[in-house]
Amino acid sequence: MGRARVWGVGALVQAVGDTLAARFGNCVVRGEISGFTRAASGHGYFTLKDEHGQAAIRCAMFRRALSQVEFSPGEGMLVEARGQLAVYEARGELQLVVEGLQRAGAGALYEQFLRLKAKLEAEGLFDAGRKRPLPAFPRRVAMLTSLQAAALRDVLTALARRAPHVEVVLLPCSVQGAEAPAQIVQSLAQLALAHHGGCRFDAAIVCRGGGSLEDLWAFNDERVVRAIAACPVPVISGVGHETDVTLADFAADLRAPTPTAAAELVARDRASALAELAAHARHLHHRVHQRLDTLSQRQDSAALRLARPSQLLAQHRQQLALLDHRLPAACGMQVQRAGQQLPALQSRLRRAAQTQAWRHLQSLAHLETRLQALDPQRVLERGYAWLSNAEGLPVLSAAAVQPEQAVQAVLADGVLRMRVTDVLPRGPTS
Repeated sequence: MGRARVWGVGALVQAVGDTLAARFGNCVVRGEISGFTRAASGHGYFTLKDEHGQAAIRCAMFRRALSQVEFSPGEGMLVEARGQLAVYEARGELQLVVEGLQRAGAGALYEQFLRLKAKLEAEGLFDAGRKRPLPAFPRRVAMLTSLQAAALRDVLTALARRAPHVEVVLLPCSVQGAEAPAQIVQSLAQLALAHHGGCRFDAAIVCRGGGSLEDLWAFNDERVVRAIAACPVPVISGVGHETDVTLADFAADLRAPTPTAAAELVARDRASALAELAAHARHLHHRVHQRLDTLSQRQDSAALRLARPSQLLAQHRQQLALLDHRLPAACGMQVQRAGQQLPALQSRLRRAAQTQAWRHLQSLAHLETRLQALDPQRVLERGYAWLSNAEGLPVLSAAAVQPEQAVQAVLADGVLRMRVTDVLPRGPTS
């Protein structure tokens, strides 16, 4: 048996790397992202794990390739990484140099997502005008999620810490899988029925933890989206992590990046509210004391004035006597002023009446001149005559008269009765 070849560490690692590159020069690996970090250089580093957590492979993605990814890689995302297997020589570790990254199953599902989004958006289901504000101080909140969801504990813990006075009504439903959409819609229907039946809700939280596109697909179901939009109370969507986006987010009145954030949005922190209330109480107490001090000073001043009523009465009598003495003089001055002004007023009135009469005379003369100009007698005096037939109707045209017809002509100083001997049309030489 011959002696085995002795390899140097670097040569062995390089040989293994060449072998991997030759066989796995271009491969696609499906797995969940874990521990994603972005270095200052812009390169990304993470680990891909299988769905059962039994195997993992380190991945490196250079800045150029990472800049072309259309989403933000996050913890737990199910993705498909395309790249080359290699060995990191410094540590002799197997790694996948990723050249392309997309969410697993994103092709058909994402296209379906976009088509439904465009349809519902065209119907106005996502319009900002439909969004309702959250109540400042809710008293009862409905929560729709799975009993096994970690989001349930997160929301209840946050609400208990921030607003222990808020009543939380749990409407359990599946939030993943084929049966989830129908259960979510049923829970929303139960909420509406209870709300209209007297168990009034101030808001509702629909939530679950993060996951892949397939995991969150129930919240892209058209039935769920329409049910959220039709909910009688404001709805907060706390589905997935910050980078996850569902159609339920667009239909809800408010989107929270995480379930815990949804709890923080729906209920104001009790401690801060009490602190603000205490500040208002202090301000009100200060203003009341200010007002009481002012009234007290007024009371003291009034008490001083009323300490000697006879002296105050004597002051008023003196003022009354002074006014009684000044009254006749003031009345006499008013009468004197009126007497001085009367001649001037009479003169002004006389001039105004004369001016008005002169204007009326001028207008009357003008109208008389116009009337005289329109008098028919003046026209007859200038040599014109007014012709009429036997019935007294005016003759306006030669064609209206026949030979031997009797006519009369009215002149300025009399009337001529005539008989027509002939009717001649007026020619250019007539």
